Amino acid sequence: MKKSTFFNALIKEIEDGWFFGQIEEVPEAMSQGKTIDELLETLTDALNLVLELKREETLKQYSGDRYISRQLILA
Repeated sequence: MKKSTFFNALIKEIEDGWFFGQIEEVPEAMSQGKTIDELLETLTDALNLVLELKREETLKQYSGDRYISRQLILA
């Protein structure tokens, strides 16, 4: 049986009907939206941005070193 990778969005309604969300597994990824659908779209963008920034930070730590890089695909 194949497993899928997923993230959990914690969502709460805030003032004036807006929604705030945060990724449970990556708490730095947070956003807001006028609707839940809009929130999920902007939250996905925020998650991708956080992951890219973390990737860049990690690569800086290895700058000048020899290393092997491999993709890890979770299915």
